[in-house]
Amino acid sequence: MTTRVKIPTQLRPLSGDQAEMQVDGASTVRELIDNLKGSHPDLVERIVGEDGQLRRFVNLYLGDEDVRFLDGLDTKLDDGSVVTILPAVAGGS
Repeated sequence: MTTRVKIPTQLRPLSGDQAEMQVDGASTVRELIDNLKGSHPDLVERIVGEDGQLRRFVNLYLGDEDVRFLDGLDTKLDDGSVVTILPAVAGGS
């Protein structure tokens, strides 16, 4: 099973400057994150805290749905799923 992970511009230095990665063997969002730990630990550190939960200002979308409104990190993935990492952006005038 393969999942595509879309990486935002501000996190690409932590993904080897990749805009998109493919992760194999994950059936949930939590497993997807665990699979990324070995190859991209700094990226994972930006996504989840020491408690293993999503950081407050990072959103993960499965398709068009925020995983927080699904089953959180236990959200099931299908073959060909697309997960987008979207850090919150603040500021402006």
